[in-house]
Amino acid sequence: MAKRPSKKPVEIDAFDLAPGRVIAGKYVVESQIGVGYEGEVYKVIERSTGIPRAAKIFFPQRNVQDRAIRYYAKKLDRLRACPILIQYHHSETFTFHRAPLTCLISEFVEGELLSRFITRQRGKRFQPFEALHLLHTLASGVERIHAQHDYHGDLHTDNVLISRRGIEFDVKLVDFYHHGPPSRALIREDVLGLIEILFEAIGGRRYYASQPPEIKAIVRGLRRDLIA
Repeated sequence: MAKRPSKKPVEIDAFDLAPGRVIAGKYVVESQIGVGYEGEVYKVIERSTGIPRAAKIFFPQRNVQDRAIRYYAKKLDRLRACPILIQYHHSETFTFHRAPLTCLISEFVEGELLSRFITRQRGKRFQPFEALHLLHTLASGVERIHAQHDYHGDLHTDNVLISRRGIEFDVKLVDFYHHGPPSRALIREDVLGLIEILFEAIGGRRYYASQPPEIKAIVRGLRRDLIA
């Protein structure tokens, strides 16, 4: 007997869940905290405890047969000892406009997207010392991922949550991108992503010429051959 073709997932490009909406009977939406290619992220309150959590809700067309959510959950569990990553708790299902949806529930981390944080700085950029300090914090965290023979795959300023603590920064990475099995080439792409974050933090090409030699020795004009 011929197999029936699998049902095409419903196309949803936005959820726009209002504050007060209840997810899976367990979580109350407080606010939206992020939007991406794969879905939306909300700050939610766990009804039974009052504890804030984060809920990432996947667009059905980006999570066919829950493949994306299984990838995320397994990767976060495998890398749970890496402090730069948000800690995964579990998954939940609920219905949105008659479409079954799956979301990931994880710890809620206070912070601001690095892209927004940069624009709030004087001159909309970091000073060189601050930028190098940020790079060191990020690189130390990503190094833990690479030590597990894995990679992030999508390092940029919209995938970094940051908060300041004195002269130090607390950072967390959000999202991943699955380019295939881990490889040296994909790990090198993470390194390039870190350098591009440094480049954006100092104000980009407009301010690059005035940077000290320590910055230029790392950024190398973003020439991949020189960085390699």
